Amino acid sequence: MASSLTKESLTPDTPGSSRSFFGHPRGLATLFMTEMWERFSYYGMRALLPLYLIAPNGLHLSVPAATAIGSVYVSLVYLLALPGGWFGDRVWGPRRTVAVAGGVIMLGHLTLALPTAGTFYAGLGLVAIGSGLLKANISTMVGHLYDGPDDPRRDGGFTVFYMGINLGAFAAPLVIGTIGEKVNWHLGFALAALGMALGLAQFLLGSRHLDARSSIVPTPLSAAERSTTLRRAAVWAGVAAVFYALVGFSGHYTLNWVMVPLTLLGLVVPVVVLARIKRDKDLDDSEQRSMSAYVWFFVAAAVFWMIYDQGATTLSIFADRNAENTVLGWEFPVSWYQSVNPVLIMALAPVFAWVWLALNRRGKEPSTIVKFSSGLVLVGISFFLFLAPLSIAGDGHKAAAMWIVAIYFVQTVGELTLSPVGLSVTTKMAPAKYASQMMGVWFLAVTAGDATTGLLSVAGVNLDRMGVVALEAVLAVLAGAAVWAYRGRVKALMGSVN
Repeated sequence: MASSLTKESLTPDTPGSSRSFFGHPRGLATLFMTEMWERFSYYGMRALLPLYLIAPNGLHLSVPAATAIGSVYVSLVYLLALPGGWFGDRVWGPRRTVAVAGGVIMLGHLTLALPTAGTFYAGLGLVAIGSGLLKANISTMVGHLYDGPDDPRRDGGFTVFYMGINLGAFAAPLVIGTIGEKVNWHLGFALAALGMALGLAQFLLGSRHLDARSSIVPTPLSAAERSTTLRRAAVWAGVAAVFYALVGFSGHYTLNWVMVPLTLLGLVVPVVVLARIKRDKDLDDSEQRSMSAYVWFFVAAAVFWMIYDQGATTLSIFADRNAENTVLGWEFPVSWYQSVNPVLIMALAPVFAWVWLALNRRGKEPSTIVKFSSGLVLVGISFFLFLAPLSIAGDGHKAAAMWIVAIYFVQTVGELTLSPVGLSVTTKMAPAKYASQMMGVWFLAVTAGDATTGLLSVAGVNLDRMGVVALEAVLAVLAGAAVWAYRGRVKALMGSVN
């Protein structure tokens, strides 16, 4: 929880020292509201996305195509967090990068609101680019509000900040989802643009409360580096433009000409990044061992996110077609299922924090490895649970809504077991040379998981078939068991990290 502060504990140069936000610097309110509205726009659009893609009055695509597009989109958002962080560090600084990102996201949602297929895909690309630019930099600015890593308010500040994420994610499907499904798809996308506009306005008006470091470019490009970067970017953009022009004019263009390279990129980039860090000769023996252990966590996390993120695609599409989406006889929009996870996160996260602390005091808190393997097993169990409504639908009946809610519940418990631990272990095991980059590497696990889902869907695999769901469930449970079985070896590589 956020800690309270006395007036005497505030230094004159603390941003927002005249007013506080739950005992924290006033700038936290600016970033809290910006992130809340950005997540409102992101999760609202994401809740509508697969439903719009398969709807007869939408793009009317096949289920595999809709799943592929949804998965590749999420994969890109997390992949682009790496260059987004690079822009903040070397080109614009975090504050300007977030402002630009907000404008790009808003433009993307407005483009989605235009009723044509071409503008829809362009809008998706813009939202992905903007989200990637914003994701790493806004968290950096939260850190700038505090007096270094040892500031006792820092952890509480990030807790308050992440509450904004879940508030936005909870409200978005209820508002944007309802309007999009019940009134007009494109009006729903326009509401997402309005949400981002409110977030951007809040950011620009409240930016005076942010720390001065947020406007600084930490390691600016030299003139030579800038010239080289622009030249390389122009060359690659030109190659892509010529290639796709040739494919288009030859009459062979299909959506897969874009989807396949993007899914492969989502798999290749994480491997290349990890290999580059692992081969770095500047790392000492201890750091090399830590990176060897980290690969285990990374692969396990990719398996977890591959299944977990299907809650917004495979599971949502199944609920749209095969679930009895009613409560006490009242029918609710399918997109509302996407509010289940954030409300459960807000309810259960304090409980988990209390349980871990209580167990720690007794010397019985599970190790990082045990928590991680538990998260994998739980997400596997969620897909074993998915087999029940699939069987009911296979018999020609509608599955009860509580089956879908139960799946989200188990996945959320798994997320709370694995995700915070993954963030923590990433910072603890990061080599000193890559301390600021390793959080982007952690996001690449999401990229790899969603890219795998996208590649399977591009290949035409129906991920809502019982055999495929059972196979994924078994894979997750086996991955969890493998992490647990080799816990001694992984722990030895981790050294002093618990």
